[in-house]
Amino acid sequence: MNKLSLQRSLLAVAVFSAFSGAVLAQSTTGSIYGQVQAGEGDVVRVVNDTGLTRDVPIDARGRYSVAQLPLGTYTVSVIHAGAAVRSRENVALRVGSGVEVSFAARSVQDLGGVNVSANALPAIDVSTVDSRTVVTSQQLARLPLGRSSEAIALLAPGAVNNSGSYTGATGNSLVSFGGSAASENAYYVNGFNTTDPLRGFGGISLPYGAIEQQEVYTGGYSAQYGRSDGGVINVVGKRGTNDWHAGAQLIWEPNGLRAKEKDSYYTNGLPPQPKAGNLYAPNRANSVTSTTASLYAGGPLIKDKLFLFAAAEVERQTGDTVSNVTLPQSPDRSYRYQLPRWYAKLDWNIDDSNILEVTGASDKTERSGTIYDYDYANRRRGERLSGANDEKFGGDVYTAKYTGYLTDNLTISAQYGKMRTVNYVVPSGYNPDAVYIAGQDFQNPAYTGGVARENGQTISSLANPNRGNETTNTRFDIHYTLGDHTITAGIDNQQARARDQGTSSSGPGYIWTYGQGSPDLPISTGLGVDAPGNYPGGEEGYYVVRGVSSSLATVRSSQRAQYVEDAWQVTDRWLLTLGLRNDQFTNYNADSQVYIRQTSPQWAPRLGFSWDVNGDATFKVYGNAGRYYLGLPLNPALNAAGGALSTSQYFTYTGIAADGQPTGLTAIAPGVPVSSNNYFGQLPDPKTVAAKGMKAENQDEYILGFTKTFGTDWVYGAKLTYRKLRNAIDDYCDIDRIVAKGQSLGLDIDTNQVNSCYLFNPGQANTFTLLDTAGNHVAVPVSNEELGFQGLKRKYYSLELLLEHPFDGTWYARASYVFSRSYGNTEGQLRSDLNQTAASTSEDWDNAEVMEHTNGPQSNDHTHQFKVFGYWQIAPEWLASANVSLVSGTPRHCLGYYGADHSDPAGYEGDYHYCNGEPSPPGEQGRLPWIRQIDLGVTWRPSFGAGKLAFNANVFNLLDERRALQKYPYSEAGPGVPEPAYGVITARQEPRYGRLSVSYDF
Repeated sequence: MNKLSLQRSLLAVAVFSAFSGAVLAQSTTGSIYGQVQAGEGDVVRVVNDTGLTRDVPIDARGRYSVAQLPLGTYTVSVIHAGAAVRSRENVALRVGSGVEVSFAARSVQDLGGVNVSANALPAIDVSTVDSRTVVTSQQLARLPLGRSSEAIALLAPGAVNNSGSYTGATGNSLVSFGGSAASENAYYVNGFNTTDPLRGFGGISLPYGAIEQQEVYTGGYSAQYGRSDGGVINVVGKRGTNDWHAGAQLIWEPNGLRAKEKDSYYTNGLPPQPKAGNLYAPNRANSVTSTTASLYAGGPLIKDKLFLFAAAEVERQTGDTVSNVTLPQSPDRSYRYQLPRWYAKLDWNIDDSNILEVTGASDKTERSGTIYDYDYANRRRGERLSGANDEKFGGDVYTAKYTGYLTDNLTISAQYGKMRTVNYVVPSGYNPDAVYIAGQDFQNPAYTGGVARENGQTISSLANPNRGNETTNTRFDIHYTLGDHTITAGIDNQQARARDQGTSSSGPGYIWTYGQGSPDLPISTGLGVDAPGNYPGGEEGYYVVRGVSSSLATVRSSQRAQYVEDAWQVTDRWLLTLGLRNDQFTNYNADSQVYIRQTSPQWAPRLGFSWDVNGDATFKVYGNAGRYYLGLPLNPALNAAGGALSTSQYFTYTGIAADGQPTGLTAIAPGVPVSSNNYFGQLPDPKTVAAKGMKAENQDEYILGFTKTFGTDWVYGAKLTYRKLRNAIDDYCDIDRIVAKGQSLGLDIDTNQVNSCYLFNPGQANTFTLLDTAGNHVAVPVSNEELGFQGLKRKYYSLELLLEHPFDGTWYARASYVFSRSYGNTEGQLRSDLNQTAASTSEDWDNAEVMEHTNGPQSNDHTHQFKVFGYWQIAPEWLASANVSLVSGTPRHCLGYYGADHSDPAGYEGDYHYCNGEPSPPGEQGRLPWIRQIDLGVTWRPSFGAGKLAFNANVFNLLDERRALQKYPYSEAGPGVPEPAYGVITARQEPRYGRLSVSYDF
């Protein structure tokens, strides 16, 4: 029996003492633990590749543990009489995990020291109770992946691309976890929360080569994490070591290796003035070429003391995008994107008991270009119209973290950081005197001769160039070992500010939008807008809308949390984690007045267990149950809690001028501007904005699973997950219904409430605060039935199957299958079918009519997901890799005007769940097709390069499939008028493209 086998046989106890598992209290560290047969006074010493050294005692049962260790490669030794008698080298940590390093009994003669090299983790980590996928820098260098944290996250079972085409500030497509909305995730870099505070749309990404490890939590995470009921993406960047390393890489994705995109066509008839027959979007004219250059260097500034790692990459994209025929203001856009990213980290080993880390990172996008006219009929570029907008997105983050190993049993850490992002958009060639014209394809052809008229204005709205977001994050954590208990506790405070956010109408302050409805049907019954046929020029249903909008403000929030967690090693095989988190949220309006305060205890218990069934880390059964709170984003302070202005006034017309503006206007009753949500630009009393006692959005989750080895080369497992959204926050906009309820109670309610909408907990009774005619605040309780709703429902369940072959020096593979269902009457914070970005103030729950027929599979529901990825070292110089996924499609949506009479009771035009007058719940129209993606790669490291030089080639979407990701959902252009674009494919898989790269590591 060799020594490693003997070690296993001696591990009748699982050795996973109370010290393990506690690593969950940090998001950037790992732990080492194990069993040693030692003599009196022996200790275990761990030394990492920066020279950091820690000696820890061995308890009476031969157990030891070293927690809160920075990621890196370690040597673990048993020290007897001042000398190492047993050693294990190349022990690599994984973030948030424990690595078991145990030593067999030694004989009296065996005191000279034995070294064992270990570069792989044990097959199963029984010291964790969560559900996550960890991807290392070695795997990232081998797998064919998109170069973003979101693309890496898609490797995790149950993680899918969002169905609403949502992207982060720098263009990365967002991820949905467990059926949740794409805005409900949390993003971390080196322990700092980088989540976009305005809408929750992504976070800061690191240069791809600077990522040491990425954790993707899909459930069951500890009390350390909060402000998420979706998933957590936690990126840990690289750090310098005692050896200097540097390298460079050049990546090229030429348009010549990219297949042509597929055009989109009208599928439901033609508009009154089609520009090119049934052509909707000439996507084949699009092109893109991308080049990325990256550098990195890392090493000691002072050996064993001070270390630096720095990396930078700049991606440049050039290409051309032709808009669909409904957007003639920007028909052909030639663009230039610069995407600079950098990362730098200083690590100071003050001594073996004190560590200081300083991190800086930046992730930005700079966009410019030129706009040309485009001949859609002949598919030719026309004359130059203007320059494209000058745009800058993204930002910087800076953090400092201190870790103190005060005693063998007590560790503390403190972190402070700031993030500042920009959302800079300055129009190029903007004409402030020109009015933006929309809906030209619905201009009356009798006045245009069949050729749409416009004025070249390409800007519909203006923003403050200074707008952006700011976040400050403060953490303090304590880690204490007491017998079989490891207790962690801490605070997690975050201050966020949205600066100069919002937009306003361009030109003279309004835009014109042309439309067509049935001449005999009211345009909007809810807003009191009459039928166009009753007015001159509207005999065929043509009309035009003058829209005015403005929502400019600076708003902020405060989010605080405290947590405590006990990792209790009940026996050598049973680990229990008992956690409790308390979140508090406070939001402020544009006048820095509190409009929602949720500071009463919001307890979020987290309970988990891990059972090492055989006592040798070959079979683990685990489970957890937890509640997760999600704070309100800053976005509602710009609309429901803000003084937003958004009005429409309807006219018929008898002519269209050469610049596209209507002439011969006749106002359609009511003859004044109207607003579906009472957006008339008045800042509401902050005491009236939110329902009394409103609860924060929260979700309960339950997980039960197992992981088991199969022979010596395989690991397999299964997991059941159930999630239930208990509370949500959205806005309710049927003010007249609440006023009427107050009057029915005998209250002298002021009928001119200035609120646009009220924030509330949908699907349950709420008590609203209104103003009476004397200006006093009065409480109006309204039941859920009186609001006109069913109960809130979003439920998710899944069965996950996993099979993995750990890397054995030759090949690695991981396969997963997930059967799941996400169903109910709400997606969550967003409405993906409408591409709405107003998180927590979507059209859901605005009124009773818009929520009819909403029950069914929700937008991020994918019944089946198959994923396989891995790599094969074919020969010393050659490595092949693959990443394959097969995911079933999301539900199709069909929306239209309300009921069989095609009315508009709430003023929402065609956004009701009716399809051509028939009820149309989600999924009633079937599903979008399955999405199959096959990505392949090959790497050559020639012998003459001594392993430092590498050439890589990747092909993405090998079969060049263009399955639909989204289709236009509206069945009606106006009351009773079919929408020609209904069913048009508006988003597809990216076409097949290739990537070539060369790298050299010094």
